[in-house]
Amino acid sequence: MKALFIGRFQPFHNGHLKVIQKISKEYDEIIIGIGSSQYSDTIDNPFTAKQREEMINQALKKVGVKNYKIILIPDIHNPTKWVDHVLKIYKDFDVVISNSDLTYHLFTDKGFKVIQTPFYDKDIYSGKEIRKRIRNNQQWDNLVPDEVLKIIKKIRNL
Repeated sequence: MKALFIGRFQPFHNGHLKVIQKISKEYDEIIIGIGSSQYSDTIDNPFTAKQREEMINQALKKVGVKNYKIILIPDIHNPTKWVDHVLKIYKDFDVVISNSDLTYHLFTDKGFKVIQTPFYDKDIYSGKEIRKRIRNNQQWDNLVPDEVLKIIKKIRNL
């Protein structure tokens, strides 16, 4: 079976890594959809799709997860058409993995099985929290895999 796991990954953090490590053992293939892939260089979306893809690839390589592929999913800002938009990009999956209420409802309304995963310290393993800590020069480096830390430091000249 194949699972679709969608996120913005701004940045890819330890919570994402734990979810993917768990589901990689349960499914033959994980399709990792980088959402809002056209956005970068903003407070909410600081990293490009290519940078996010590199973060994911390096972090998963380090832990030995190989049964995945990455797709880019640009935002269309139209929830009623979003699932059809995703299906035009990639449709070879059996289940959707998501803790987003909106994603859950949109895919279940179209007949897909959506599985929610446990949250791993959601208060700190949150892209929003990590971005805030980076901007405010607070400790954040322990919230992302080492490979992601290296990439972000290189991007930000830290």
